[in-house]
Formats: sequence, structure tokens, C-alpha cells
Amino acid sequence: MNHIIRNATILTMNDRNEILEHSDVVVEGGIIARIGPGAGKAADNANIIDGSGKLLMPGLINGHCHVPMTLLRNYADDMDLQTWLFEHIFPVEDRMNGDDIYWGTLLGIMEMVSTGTTCFADMYDGMDSIASAVERSGIRAQLSRGQTSNDPGPDFSQDPAMKDSVDFIKKWNGAAEGRITAAMAPHAIYTCSPAYIRAIAEMAERLGVPIHVHLDETVREHEECLKTHGKTPAAHLYDLGLFDLDTIAAHCVCITGEDMVRLKEKDVSVIHCPASNLKLASGIAPIPEALSAGLNVCIGTDGASSNNNLNMWEDMYLASILHKGSRRDPKTITAADALRMATANGAKALGMPYVGSIREGNKADMILVDLGKPHLKPLHNLYSTLVYSAQGSDVSMTMVDGRILYQDGEFKTIDREKVYYHLEKVCERLFG
Repeated sequence: MNHIIRNATILTMNDRNEILEHSDVVVEGGIIARIGPGAGKAADNANIIDGSGKLLMPGLINGHCHVPMTLLRNYADDMDLQTWLFEHIFPVEDRMNGDDIYWGTLLGIMEMVSTGTTCFADMYDGMDSIASAVERSGIRAQLSRGQTSNDPGPDFSQDPAMKDSVDFIKKWNGAAEGRITAAMAPHAIYTCSPAYIRAIAEMAERLGVPIHVHLDETVREHEECLKTHGKTPAAHLYDLGLFDLDTIAAHCVCITGEDMVRLKEKDVSVIHCPASNLKLASGIAPIPEALSAGLNVCIGTDGASSNNNLNMWEDMYLASILHKGSRRDPKTITAADALRMATANGAKALGMPYVGSIREGNKADMILVDLGKPHLKPLHNLYSTLVYSAQGSDVSMTMVDGRILYQDGEFKTIDREKVYYHLEKVCERLFG
């Protein structure tokens, strides 16, 4: 279906950061066809959407999450990452099956589309189930099967995770009319041997897919890498050749100035997850320095078991105010910086230049934000309003590929009650 969104304020997030008032956007065949005042005068065979009093902007891009971990939301809290992960999370995940992952993913997608996220990057197990949920829901995603093995190798041809990852890539990369892309994902240096990381890099290069990895998330990871390998985690992965491929690196809490030079050289994108890093007491990533070093910095929520939600507005807010407070500098990470990290920068990180901004020829991945809420008035500065005042609940419409997935409280592609019914059954089995 074609759409015309009329008389909206448009935050383009294009190279000129244009803001267009009282303008129309015409969507044809899932593509943004025309933009500007009066662009939508012709209304033949088009769904008319009144944008009066609303903001039209690019959909948010969640650069790092583990969507099925919605099933573990509020389950294991107030503990450090290693205890949380190895003593609580991994044991439950070992009991999960494909149906559990499918329904947990749909729950997470509901949360994301209702708060304006149109694309996410995920690393998890049971990727066929996650991809099926993505295909059904209409959202966009880069998906990767998380891989772990401390086997010294060198032969990983029979490694189950390697085989699963390769099979997944061959089946799903480019599926769902291009909305699903695939990556390979060595989980982290503490769960993968050097030989395994090399093998993953070689396979990813052979298949022509990017890399998704956790990097330098905690002081413990950093110090153990120095002790074991005599170098930082970033230097370790650099030397193993992982960064020779397009890479998104999540967390980067403990990276050094020298690490940033390496990451910049290889054009590695940093995914900042402020809420998760704070809640797990992992620390505060040196994001101002990363931006100064010219790195592409994006925003991710991480999983709902360590955040505890998938609401990008909260992480945008934290990404700005956290560094102001820690550096005692109110000019550090502006509202405009945070918004770009959550949109255009995310598109660059995931190799998707066709989303992340509203421009003619781009995919119609857009959201409407209701500016009529009391907490958004008066509207002195649009960037400040969105980052410091807006809430996920202010999103009134979410569109991906020109298809409306959520509008005015209604999910267009997901049966809410069916998901809740199955969620209850899943939780009874996993935790009952």
C-alpha cells in the first residue's frame, strides 16, 4: 500500500540535519518517493495519514540486543555480569527451545515497534526462530548466531555453533524481502579461543558477512586479557584479524586511546549500551573520546534481562546525560549527537545506507511522534525535546518498508493476546 503523510514536522537526519515544517512525505512501493510542502497533493490509491501536530522521523536503530531475553526480564537483578551470566542466565537459556525463543522474540518486537524501533542487531541462539518472528512481524534486523568455544582447534568444521551459523546465513541472509541480513558473532574473548575467533573471521570473509562481537565490557575481561595475552581485548581481536571485516563492537567500556586508533583504522562501529552497563556495574564507556577519535558510535539496549527494557528513548537519554555528569561538562554528547547515534549512525554500522534518514529513495522506515503531549510542550528545541523529554509511549506510528506495523496502540502484524497466552505457557515451563 502507498501512503501520504501530510502536514508533519519532518526531522530528516540527513547530512544537513534539515527540519521541514508542514511538509508531506509520499511513500510508494515501500520507498520514500517525494518530500516537501504539498508533495502529497495527489492521493490516488494512497492511504492518507494526518501528520498535524506530529513529528515524522527515521525509525530508531537498536545496535545491540538479545531480543528473546525478554523472557528473563526482572529474573536475575542486582549482581555483577559474571555472576548474572554464568550462574543465572546461561542455566535458563540451556532449557530454552525454539518455541520459547520465538514467542520471546515476538514480545520483544512488540516492545520495540511500539516505541519506535524499526531495526535491530541481535546476537543469540535459536536464530531460525528469531528470523521467523522478524519475518512475520515486518521489522528489519541484522541477526547473528552467538558462537562460543574455547577449543584450541585448529579444525572447527564439526563445531555445532559454526555449522548452525553457516546454515543460518545461507538460509536467511537477504530474506524477508531484504529485511533480514546476517552476521557472524564470536561471543567474546572470554568465551572464544583465539583459534576459534580466527576460524569465524575466515568463514565470515568467505560468506561475505559482517561481525557482531562483545568487546571489553568489564574490568575483569580487560585485566584477564592483559594477563593471558599481554594485550587489551581490542588489540587481541585486531591481531587475530577479526576487525578486517565490517564489525560492530558492543559495550567497549574499557577500551583505551590506543584501542580507539585501532578501531578507527578498521572502521569498527562502537555500540554504546549505557543502561545495561550501569545496571551490571560494568562502568561507563569512554564515548566522548571515541567520538573525538572519529569512531562511528551507535546506541543499543542490550537484552531486556540487563536493561530491563528495549526502549531506545531511555538509552538515548542516558547516552547524553551520563557523560555530562561523569565529565562535568554539559556540552559533552549533545541531544543532536545522541539522536544521530540512534538513527543515522546505526544505519552506517549495520551497512544499511538506505535507512536511518528521511530522504528520497530511502526505504520508508519511519515513525510518527505525537508532539501534543504536555511533557513535550513548549517545543523550544526539537532535538532537546526528543532526547530529554520524549518517551517511547509518545510514538503513534511505526512503519518499516512502507508497511505500518504499529499505529495508535494497535499492532498491525502481531496478535497481542496470542503472544501473551504463549508467554505465560513458556514461563510456566522455564520457571515453574
